[in-house]
Amino acid sequence: MDDLLISVGNKKVFIGISGGIDSAVTAALCARILDRDKVFGILMPYGQQSDLQDSRDIVKLLGIKSFEVDIKPMVDSFNYFNNKLVKANLMARTRMSVLYSYANLHEGLVMGTTNKSEFSIGYFTKYGDGGCDIEVIAELYKTEIFQLAKYLEIPEKFINKKPSAGLWVGQTDESEMGFTYNDLDKFLQGGHVDADVKNKINNLIKNSEHKRNLPPIISTEY
Repeated sequence: MDDLLISVGNKKVFIGISGGIDSAVTAALCARILDRDKVFGILMPYGQQSDLQDSRDIVKLLGIKSFEVDIKPMVDSFNYFNNKLVKANLMARTRMSVLYSYANLHEGLVMGTTNKSEFSIGYFTKYGDGGCDIEVIAELYKTEIFQLAKYLEIPEKFINKKPSAGLWVGQTDESEMGFTYNDLDKFLQGGHVDADVKNKINNLIKNSEHKRNLPPIISTEY
């Protein structure tokens, strides 16, 4: 984690706190490694989401400063499409814009919260939660995130909580992906999984390749 200290320098850092394990671990690492007074949690609920209190509990537990912004008015003002996935991506990109607004105002950096498992299959929104200055936990598989959370003494209620992006009522990561994080990590690390799971993961990796690369530049030469 020396790289984090070197990359950040004396800047302030801003982390979107969702109430989930990834943002909790990211914030806890930053609070341990950096000057705690320079670590800020940004809470961005869509209305009074059930995760909001969990987010508040995390920033209180870590002793970091925080800002709270309800993104519902912003999202609803532009939500002209009756499609939950379009709305979910709009929510993620709105949160990214809010994060960068705070970072720009304070000449700081936005910390990413995407883990290696999700990054590998593109389980993040392009220019949404995939938009950041530094990815803190992107070399750690999801199963390793749970182990690290225990080491960082993050309360069991966050560790045992079903992973969810909180994009709609009842949404969970594993139900949306169609397989468990255990199976995903086993496959990514060269282990055996059922053929159906293998095909789903390979399709996600292939179809999300554009998320892990800069946009192509088209040559205008004749």
